[in-house]
Amino acid sequence: MGIRKVSWNGKRVTVAGLGVSGIPAARVLHGLGAVVTVVNDGDDERSRAQAAALETEGITVRLGDGATLPEGTELIVTTPGWRPDKPLFTAAAEAGVPVWGDVELAWRLRGPDAAPWLAVTGTNGKTTTVRMLASILEAAGLRTAAVGNIGVSLLDAVLGDETYDVLAVELSSYQLHWAPSLRAHSAVVLNLAPDHLDWHGSMEAYAADKGRIYEGNTVACVYNVADKATEDLVREADVEEGCRAVGFTLGTPGPSQLGVVEGILVDRAFVENRQKQAQELAEVADVNPPAPHNIANALAAAALARAFGVEPKAVRDGLRAFRPDPHRIELVEEVEGVTYVDDSKATNTHAAEASLAAYDPIVWIAGGLAKGATFDELVQKSAKRLRGVVLIGADRALVREALARHAPEVPVVDLDRTDTGAMSAAVQEAAGLARPGDTVLLAPACASMDMFANYNKRGEAFADAVRALAATGRA
Repeated sequence: MGIRKVSWNGKRVTVAGLGVSGIPAARVLHGLGAVVTVVNDGDDERSRAQAAALETEGITVRLGDGATLPEGTELIVTTPGWRPDKPLFTAAAEAGVPVWGDVELAWRLRGPDAAPWLAVTGTNGKTTTVRMLASILEAAGLRTAAVGNIGVSLLDAVLGDETYDVLAVELSSYQLHWAPSLRAHSAVVLNLAPDHLDWHGSMEAYAADKGRIYEGNTVACVYNVADKATEDLVREADVEEGCRAVGFTLGTPGPSQLGVVEGILVDRAFVENRQKQAQELAEVADVNPPAPHNIANALAAAALARAFGVEPKAVRDGLRAFRPDPHRIELVEEVEGVTYVDDSKATNTHAAEASLAAYDPIVWIAGGLAKGATFDELVQKSAKRLRGVVLIGADRALVREALARHAPEVPVVDLDRTDTGAMSAAVQEAAGLARPGDTVLLAPACASMDMFANYNKRGEAFADAVRALAATGRA
């Protein structure tokens, strides 16, 4: 039963955390008649301003005390970042109080004629795939939006005035952990690699939360043929009768798969005779940019769209119309025959590996905050492509040591600085190592906060340095 049909009047709800999802959740619940208390660990100037605004609307806010369960709480709605081991949730479990995330709340607040969800998760590639999917759905003439972890609130999507035929939904592992009732039309886990293990506690728990996206799927569970762990999650899922497992691969597809044949993206899953037929969808050249991991994203998006009944022409037109977000394998400029590519979004080793696999030879700019990562496997897989490496950031020594073990012949410039001006020096050093035909690739494999506010600022610093280099005519 949809939760809209349940009376919220007087229901005592605690919202855990202020911020981009906590504040809208508090306002929605208050508007439905619930008695809302927001608890928040922080008590800084920004939190006090947010609290004051909510309190003028009749919402109680407790700052600096996110550990204590407010008396009489019947439900907790948490922001995604709050870890499951927080004392508040331990107290809730002991008291028998359910905990939902903002995705769970949005799912339960959908109306009776709500748009179905095509859901995407994975360690890397989520945002690109969701935006590709939305572009394909739009090309098919469907009313849609890219929502969820991508930045557009799911609460706004399900409660707003605009009506949709279908939603393209990006979901993080945090969001999936707190969304036990979610039942998508079709879903994909793009890939699995160690990430956010401090939050989940183990790789097994992280994978299990990703796998929740398949629970109750009605039409298709889409998995990555090259990543067996994603197929294992499909096998473990409890789905609706008739729901199919559909793979995507960069190789020739088998029955019930999408893949690539001689530069063509083809479908052997959503055709009448999967054993003998293959439907052409688009050319590899229609994918922007046509790097291997981005082609995989396109195939995953195409699979979800085809599961929803989208015609092949719309897949092609949607992929052609798609433009990637900034700082995701973004071509900045060519200077003296050397191509400069910004993939500042590659904040972990899995993303960097995919980026490095797209170019050869490479002068690699890497380093930053490692977040507990190790770099041996990444360097081993990428060593043969490296012309040289320029290291920046707080944890650059970890990358340098992996290079010394597995690519000792590759020249390395270690910039012993973490100021924002280091990026300009890094580009200058990379230009000195590069030859015509090479790619200078910013794919740091690390987070940015040691030097920059975020990966966007890091990417902008790289692009500014490249343009300055071009202006001077230096190689």
